[in-house]
Amino acid sequence: MSSSLNILFTPSSSSRRHGRWPHSRSFSEFAFPIPHRAIATSTTLYFSAKSDRWASLTAMISGEVISHSELTELQDESDFEKLASSNNDLFSVCGFGSLLSERSARSTFPDLINFRVARLNGFRRIFAHVSPGFFARGIAKPETMKPNGDKSHTFQQRDEISGLSVEPCEGENLIVTVFEIQRSEIPSYIKREIEYRFLAVFPETLDGTPFTSPAVLCASYSDEEFLQIRCKGSKEMFFKQYGQYNIHKIWRDDIFPCRVYLRHCLLGAKSLSDVAYNNFLDHTFLADRKTTIREYLATTGSGIMEEEPPESVKARYGG
Repeated sequence: MSSSLNILFTPSSSSRRHGRWPHSRSFSEFAFPIPHRAIATSTTLYFSAKSDRWASLTAMISGEVISHSELTELQDESDFEKLASSNNDLFSVCGFGSLLSERSARSTFPDLINFRVARLNGFRRIFAHVSPGFFARGIAKPETMKPNGDKSHTFQQRDEISGLSVEPCEGENLIVTVFEIQRSEIPSYIKREIEYRFLAVFPETLDGTPFTSPAVLCASYSDEEFLQIRCKGSKEMFFKQYGQYNIHKIWRDDIFPCRVYLRHCLLGAKSLSDVAYNNFLDHTFLADRKTTIREYLATTGSGIMEEEPPESVKARYGG
């Protein structure tokens, strides 16, 4: 633990905590989902939703991590490089949404190897961020008018524009996929998933055997971190990524899944097994973090599975 960092956490009225610290990357004040401590190395600072779940990247790679439930945040490309260097120039990707489908995964990573099913404990899926790709492909549906679903015959305005991420949640577990891609694909992987927090996690086989090497997971992030870290404080860079679609806030609690994308993810889960399909239904939540996808499909999200994607994206989002 570094003694040069002055770390202070104070709870807010929304049951979140804020961390403020002096750091060489000039981070400002950010909000994190209930972090309890930070572990500092010479170059990175890690936050956790549970105090006993964090490990340094060095310890993880060297095998010194005692518990396979420990997590590490990958801050930049050099951290990915370290993972690949310890694994024959390969790094493992953990799929939880569209990458549940092997066909979809291979369309994104044609040279992937060792596609397999695994379990990830201590996480839940959540539809809580705006994806610009859905706007670019014409499948985002902002300001959709839908019935409230409460027999009141009234309507609510909904933005069906959300992509999928995961976040730590004690007691939850996910059926995921894991596969390896080449070290040379690191830059394009980071660019494609730039709105996420990158975590190195240890999944386990379905019979409960922990993996011996970590996989990279795309977890929920925050607008403040995205602006300060990914965009290096540049609002112009943020606008280049999102402004053209009139997106001013990425991580939100008032949006709903992109219908085409949700169907695509569910078909991918079903292609694995009924167990994976039911896991997706019951361990994936709307942005309110209360409503499961099973409940959503039975109410205001009904009909999604019967809707065919537009012809222009049918190959990409066909499950």
